[in-house]
Order: sequence, then C-alpha cells, then structure tokens
Amino acid sequence: MRTTRVLSRAGVLAGAALLALAGTAGAALADSSDSSAGDDKPTEAGTSFRTATAIQQDQEATAEASTGDYLYWSFPADVGQRPTVHATVKLPDGAARHGDSTWQVDVYDGLRRHQACRFGAQTRTAAQDDATVELSCTLRTVRALAEPWANDPLPGTYYARLTVTGLKADDLGLPMKAATEVTSSDAGGAQAVDGALAEPLVPGVGTKMAAASSEPEDGWASGWWSSRWLWTAAGGVLGALAGIGGYCLTRGSGRPARVPAGI
Repeated sequence: MRTTRVLSRAGVLAGAALLALAGTAGAALADSSDSSAGDDKPTEAGTSFRTATAIQQDQEATAEASTGDYLYWSFPADVGQRPTVHATVKLPDGAARHGDSTWQVDVYDGLRRHQACRFGAQTRTAAQDDATVELSCTLRTVRALAEPWANDPLPGTYYARLTVTGLKADDLGLPMKAATEVTSSDAGGAQAVDGALAEPLVPGVGTKMAAASSEPEDGWASGWWSSRWLWTAAGGVLGALAGIGGYCLTRGSGRPARVPAGI
C-alpha cells in the first residue's frame, strides 16, 4: 500500500511538472510571436540596398514602378525564424505588352550576401495575357552562430529585391504594381545551436525609414533560449521521478526477512 501511494504521488508530481513546463512553453511562444505591424502600409520601394524601404514581418507593402526597375525592401529576421518573402506583380495590360516576361525575387542578408531559397517559386514567367505573377522565397532557418566561412543566415537585416529578368525591349518602362510581404515560422529547438553573435548583422543604412527595420518591434532575441531547454528540463524531471519510483518498487515493504527456526 505504501509503495502504491508513493508512486501515485510521483505521478501527480510528474503531471504538475509537465503542466508547468507546458505553461512556460506557451508563454515563451506568445512572447516570441510577431506583433501586429499596424495598419500603415508602405506604398513605395527603394531602388538600391541603401534606399530599401523598411517593413516589418507580416506587414504588406506596395509600390508602383516601371517595368525594368529594381525594387528593394528591408526587413528584420531573428534567431530561429524561417522567413518567407512573398511578392505579387500586377502586370501591365496585355494589349500593351509584346511578349512573355520573367520575374525574380532575391534575398540578401545584412552583409549583402545572396541567400539561397530553401523552397518556393523564386522565378516565374508570365504569359503575355497574364494579369499577375506570384513569387516566393523561403530562406533557411536563421542561426544564432555560424563559422566565418559559412553562408548561413544570421540574425539581422535582410533585403528583398524584385525585378524582371526576361523581357521584350519594347516592354521596358511600362507601368506595373508590386506587393510584398514577409512571413515567418518558428523552426523550434531542433534547429538551435549553441552560441550567439555579439551584434546582429545590421549594416549602416542611408535613410531613417530603412533604419527602422534594423530591429524587430519586440527586440532581438538573446540567442541562448530555445525550446530545447524545456525538453531537457522535462527529461530531467521525468528521469528523477522514474528513479524514485524504481527505488520504491525494489525496496519492498522495509520489513526484515524472516529467519527459519533452528538456524
């Protein structure tokens, strides 16, 4: 009976510990979730890295330009995030165009290193009668630390560039409209690494508007926290409770064994 009660208490403690860890995980996820970027939508795009229009994640931006222009936006990306750049181009009237056009979205980090797309339609060709073309580029998970020679995404400012790469010469300069938005998913502790940068990769910028994107609205992550800590703590608690339960089972009732008479 005593052993059963001890095991029941151990089970209650284990359940309470897991509930506490779950609550902590929920609070951490709530704190790390992206806050609303507000109702203000930028209505222009830069024409170079230095004049890139600043946006926050989950904030839609639009721009009117001429076909053939390079359009730049800058946005922050932090540790553990897996950003996706979405771009939609509203093409000129098909009657005014002379053929197909190929569009491309590229992403660069704070050091202006080109970042490969993990998946997504980075380049697409629009037929002459198409009204719009949609592009996307999902980056690799932003890491807290990387080797100096590696090209891994690191926390800091990123740049999205939209342009046409294939076009009839007669279609250059036709008016077009573009919309872009950056979303992000949390990769979790499975992608976490030990270590952190001294400072995020936020280069000097040429305008106050671009400087605003140098930091997320809720600040930069420290780099040391990840959900791996929750799983490590949960494993330690369960291991300790399992040890207590095993000890109670193997100890028996605690009474001394009977010695046969005559020995």
